[in-house]
Amino acid sequence: MSLLDAPPAPHYFSPDHVQFRASLRDWVAREITPHANAWDEAEGFPRALYQKAAALGLLGMGYDEAHGGSESDLFHHLIVSEELARAGVGGVSASLMSHSIGLPPIKAYGSEALKARVIPPVLAGDKIAALAVTEPSGGSDVAALKTTAIRDGDHYVVNGEKVFITSGMRADFITVAVRTDPSNKGPGGISALLVEGDTPGLTRTKLDKMGWWASDTAHLRFENCRVPVANLIGEEHKGFKTFMTNFNSERLGMAAQAVAYGEVCFEDALDWARQRQTFGQPLSERQVIRHKLMDMLRSVDVARCHIYDLAWRVMHQQGDANQLVARTAMAKVEATRCMQFCADSAVQILGGMGFMRGTRVERIYREVKVMMIGGGSEEIMKDLASRQLGI
Repeated sequence: MSLLDAPPAPHYFSPDHVQFRASLRDWVAREITPHANAWDEAEGFPRALYQKAAALGLLGMGYDEAHGGSESDLFHHLIVSEELARAGVGGVSASLMSHSIGLPPIKAYGSEALKARVIPPVLAGDKIAALAVTEPSGGSDVAALKTTAIRDGDHYVVNGEKVFITSGMRADFITVAVRTDPSNKGPGGISALLVEGDTPGLTRTKLDKMGWWASDTAHLRFENCRVPVANLIGEEHKGFKTFMTNFNSERLGMAAQAVAYGEVCFEDALDWARQRQTFGQPLSERQVIRHKLMDMLRSVDVARCHIYDLAWRVMHQQGDANQLVARTAMAKVEATRCMQFCADSAVQILGGMGFMRGTRVERIYREVKVMMIGGGSEEIMKDLASRQLGI
């Protein structure tokens, strides 16, 4: 039983969307799900998966055909978030799609030469792109970042650290938030800079995590890294808006993914409850278990309706910018709470089996907190929404 299998709302999903979802679901079932546990335990997945995803057209959605991309809309991207989640292995999704947060600044603000050099190999699956904003001294407070990039002739000299960087260990291109005007301690001194993975002075340290084991996550150190001025993304000292805009799309995608994880937990809990016999009856015959299952299903349905409505409003520019930012922040809160509730309920229903490594439910339970914290914590999201709405 799956809400994703319900007849799609015609004002949200076209026949093309439905066909795309079906082909992507088949691909995930064939290329990711059979390997999910092994890749998670190995703390990585084959680099060839990027090329397979590229061949499907997964990496190029929303990019110009000249750069190897294809036309898509916001609902195509939500479908990707939902369908990748069905394998129940967040680390694969995070690293496989890290270009979805690393490339947009280049697409929107990069020079034509930079776009032509960076975007095609990433969309082809030959190169990996990542985003580096968070620092050891702070996460969501982007305006307070400390990594500097000081102009020296036709280069910037970069010094500083970034942490919790998805795909940080093997990224070939890293979009980095830097302070190009150290005298300006606020958002006005921030720029976006592309740092290539083989830049001398860049060192990477692997980080071990509670979840997302299959995703490489790194602590990056920049020590006098000389980066060509040509790698500046957009205007100098005007990068703050670039990163803030990037966060909005990231949060909406994470929200859709979190709800899909919640649904996976519901599906596995329902399947277990129907098979598991207690005192001569299936668990699903116990009223308390049926109520748990319905609470899970209700949570998924409510959160998903919120996300689809919001996505439609964003696509059709229904509502002012502040309102849409606030609704996006709250959608992420609602969706990750749904994931948390469903993961906890599923483990409880599965009992001892839910505590065993190797099940989708167990992996998702470990990955709840990265979804609630990554892209902006729940506390930051609430505060951001209240400020946007003038509350």
